[in-house]
Amino acid sequence: MADWYIKAAVIYLTAISVMAVILTVVDKNRAKKHKWRIPERTLMFVGFLGGAFAEYITMKLTHHKTLHKKFMIGLPVFFIIHIILFSLFLFI
Repeated sequence: MADWYIKAAVIYLTAISVMAVILTVVDKNRAKKHKWRIPERTLMFVGFLGGAFAEYITMKLTHHKTLHKKFMIGLPVFFIIHIILFSLFLFI
C-alpha cells in the first residue's frame, strides 16, 4: 500500500500534466488562428511545476515550438530534475 504522500504526488503530477497538455494544444490552435497566445513563460512555468514530460511529448506530437531550443532543451532538463527529486522523495 502506497503512503498518502505518494498518492498525493501522483494526483498532483497527473493534474499538472493534463494542464500542460491542454495549454499546449490551446496555444497551438490559437497560433493557427493568429489569435492571442499563451505566453512562453507560462508554458515553461507549467513544465517547471511538473508538467514537463507531458508538455514535451505534446509539443513533439503537435509540432508546436519544436524549433525553440528553450522548450526542446529546457523541458527535458526539467523532467530529469523531476525524476531526481521524486526519487529522493521516495527514498527519504
